[in-house]
Amino acid sequence: MDAVIVENLISPLTLAFLLGMIATLIRSDLEIPEPVIRIFAIFLLFSIGLQGGRELAEADLSALPAALMTTGALVLLLPLGAFLVARHLLRLDAANAAGVAALYGSVSSVTFVVSRSYADGQGTPMEGYITGLVALMELGILAALFYGRLALARATGQTGGLAPILMETLRGRGLLLLGGGLTIGASVGDANFGKIEPFFVDLFRGVLVLFLLEMGMTAARQLRDFAAVGGRMLAFGLAMPLFNGFVGTGLATLAGLPLGSAFVLGAVAASASYIDAPAAVRATFPQANPSIYLTASLGITFPFMLLVGIPIVYQMALFWHG
Repeated sequence: MDAVIVENLISPLTLAFLLGMIATLIRSDLEIPEPVIRIFAIFLLFSIGLQGGRELAEADLSALPAALMTTGALVLLLPLGAFLVARHLLRLDAANAAGVAALYGSVSSVTFVVSRSYADGQGTPMEGYITGLVALMELGILAALFYGRLALARATGQTGGLAPILMETLRGRGLLLLGGGLTIGASVGDANFGKIEPFFVDLFRGVLVLFLLEMGMTAARQLRDFAAVGGRMLAFGLAMPLFNGFVGTGLATLAGLPLGSAFVLGAVAASASYIDAPAAVRATFPQANPSIYLTASLGITFPFMLLVGIPIVYQMALFWHG
């Protein structure tokens, strides 16, 4: 367990983000052209959708209506709660609140892997279908983008109801790439997926390292904005995961999931994405400040969950199971 934590805290993803920040702080001439960043974002979003669809195709969810309803509730409620807290308590503008909501309404694949290992170590392994539920929880990104567009429409005085905002979200790159990739990945079968796997799966981590390098550079250029809300974001990055974990384990327990499965789903609900969601936020709300949403997720919540949060969420699951 300790080896897994150390390995992920010093992973190439984390170190690439830090290197990007250092490059900007020392005024290096390192630069990644904007068109290249757009290509990175398109590749990552589509790859995430394809891989998630493949996982869904392999998971048998037909006999789990209560678990599916619980996952759907988490997809809608987690980003909504994060958005409202960021907007009204942290007093962020709509774009930055949507960025925070997308990361905290989505999931961390690393946290999922570590929590699954922790459940095994406690003698309460999760059921196999949880992998499919975790893949579905990626849709929280799209819910957060919708909440952000709705808030921006109200702030700018746009009228016409929810339909135009919903259609704008549906036409956005985030939904087309994630949703389209999810559908394609679930439909093509193993043989056809194997033909594209070397490109969309094997290259994924390498492209992600370059993307986080650029995100680190962007975050460092806007560190002053983070300093203005740093104390509040620190409190948010510690408190929000615990609240989400308590709600997630509770709903999973009420849905009838066994202890190990309820714990893993709650731990995933408590996590914050720093791999999947940033690309969607960058594509949809380029004005959002990554030094706020990404530093909170990667710099606060991620190490907190790995070091302290996962055992706490397990105790929450034990509490709900009586």
